[in-house]
Amino acid sequence: MSVSSSADPLFQLLVVDDEPELRQLLAEYFGRHGFDVRQASDAAAARLLIAQAVPALAILDINMPGENGLSLARWLREAHPHVGLMMLTTAGESVDRIVGLELGADDYVPKPFELRELLARVRALQRRLSAPPPPVPTVPAEPPTRRVRFGACTLDLDQRRLFGAEGAEIEISAAEFDLLALFARHPNRPLNRDQIMEQAHNRGWDVFDRSIDLRVMRLRRKIERNPDKPEVLKTVRNVGYVFVPA
Repeated sequence: MSVSSSADPLFQLLVVDDEPELRQLLAEYFGRHGFDVRQASDAAAARLLIAQAVPALAILDINMPGENGLSLARWLREAHPHVGLMMLTTAGESVDRIVGLELGADDYVPKPFELRELLARVRALQRRLSAPPPPVPTVPAEPPTRRVRFGACTLDLDQRRLFGAEGAEIEISAAEFDLLALFARHPNRPLNRDQIMEQAHNRGWDVFDRSIDLRVMRLRRKIERNPDKPEVLKTVRNVGYVFVPA
């Protein structure tokens, strides 16, 4: 027999007990409180019902003829680990309670019990089952450092610093950094002087072609192996300059 309610149709409750009066009482009581209740008189009947639809929570009597509640709980925990398990025990069955908890039961209630207490325990378990899992704490990753190789040198775009092959810092001006950063954004792309003046102009230096040439010459002295034969900042005849990464 099944007593259904539309209050929470997704939360199904399975009652497994060999006492028909108790099963009927629990089915009617929990049905009135918004649960979709199904009943089974023994473990075999419970397995058939679970094969049709897996419940959200099962209330299992430990002492039943044939397969007992502990065996059914073990199978349920292995086959359907997300099902909540509530065990019903008689007074004084501490060994069965311990075994049931070791098998993975979420809670147990000794007989005789108050219906309101059982409802409160089931609702508490329902809340735990319905709650989203806690977020896994993560260690925030260090933000990646943006670095660009200019020959044997390295430009740190975040710190606005230039480092040599051995890691020693090479002093550069703000205008020189702006010029290197511009080349870093456009590798292998020839840039004419108008583009350089528009995108990398610093107010600390004059805006005319010769000033650009002077700064490129100074940068070559800092980053090129042979400034007279540049391999990193190359001249493009009748155009301007191009950054050639290694």
